[in-house]
Amino acid sequence: MVIVGGRFEVDPERRAEFLAGRRDAMLRSRAEDGCLEYTFSADPIEPDRVVLFERWASRQALDAHLAALRAAPRPPATVTPRSSSITIYEIASEERLGG
Repeated sequence: MVIVGGRFEVDPERRAEFLAGRRDAMLRSRAEDGCLEYTFSADPIEPDRVVLFERWASRQALDAHLAALRAAPRPPATVTPRSSSITIYEIASEERLGG
């Protein structure tokens, strides 16, 4: 399994617009083979922060997703983040927490 975690800093007054601009990308990504989770969400504490969380069944599935992103024409962004950071984590095992 592969997890992608990220954060984006945006103008707080435009955060809802930033998230709305990613809705179609979330829908397309969730429909891809191997996508287990793909979510941009507003941080409930920091008004300028958006969190990205993705889970992929394999590195191959993530790589196919990234290749499709690079190949597709992108519509112009309506809101540009002030900063961003995205990290890929390759997971060797997982364990359910709780019962």
